[in-house]
This record gives sequence, C-alpha cells and structure tokens, in this order.
Amino acid sequence: MRRLYFLLPDLDVTHTVVDELLLARVDERHIHIIAKEGTPLGDLPEATLVQKSDFVPAMERGIAMGGATGVVAGLAALAFPGVVIGGGALLAMGLAGAGMGAWLGGMIGMDVENTHIRQFENAVKSGEILVLVDVPKDRAKSIQELIKKHHPDAEFEGTEPTIPAFP
Repeated sequence: MRRLYFLLPDLDVTHTVVDELLLARVDERHIHIIAKEGTPLGDLPEATLVQKSDFVPAMERGIAMGGATGVVAGLAALAFPGVVIGGGALLAMGLAGAGMGAWLGGMIGMDVENTHIRQFENAVKSGEILVLVDVPKDRAKSIQELIKKHHPDAEFEGTEPTIPAFP
C-alpha cells in the first residue's frame, strides 16, 4: 500500500474528491481527512489518532529493539554459572521483549505527532484540507491522475513508500 497526500483548498472540493475516490472503489477506511481544528467535516472520514500520531513507526521500532533486548538478555543469562537455557526459553525471551517493546513503543508513539504530517501543519492551519489516501501500489498513479484530472487545484504532495498492513 502507498499513502498519497493531497492538499485541497476547501470543504466543497474535498467532498467532491472523496466522492470520486469512493466511486473509484477506494474504501472509506482508506481515506483520512485532516483539517484545521473546529472545521465541521460532516460525513467526511476524519483521520484518527493512529494516522495523526507516530504510533505505527514507534511500535515497529519497539518490536525490533525489544526483541533484540530479549535475545541479548537470554544470551547474557547463559554466561552465569548454573543457568541452563534452551532454545525455546531464548525464543520466549525474545518474543516477550518484542511484545513489551511493541506495547511501550506504541504508548510513546501515541504522544508524538506524525512526522509526515508535520510538514503540512502550516497549510492546514491556514485552512487547506489534507487528504491521505491509502491505495495499492499499482493504483497510486491512476488515483493521482483521477484527482488531478477533475481537480487541477488539488496539490499532490507526494507518497509515503509503504503503509503497514495494520492497523
């Protein structure tokens, strides 16, 4: 999946773009709208805390670091005399570390603003509307062309290379 970023000038254009995306068979759960605080979005799909925060990248880093820490702790336990740890216990320590890292990383990431969205902060504060659309890699170009064809005033702001399969 790729995440496309579009800046739109107002709510009327945003409604039209969202309708066109839905007609192009983009699920509503893959469309996320970010507007200035207090903007009445109505039936537009507002971005959730997961899209607005650094939750997923922080959780991914937590899994990697926690898993590595768990394995290193298991290997360090082997250095103590009288401690016998089998492969299963070492694996369990790695998995426990990964789980703990995911949990802690996710909690920390919820309090950190999404680094990709930060660059649009001034435009959103000035009244523009940011639309995030998650599409399969092979449809990214066609969706971008669809938006530009019908709305030349829409500013395409690039893509995010990969979107995790969760959440």
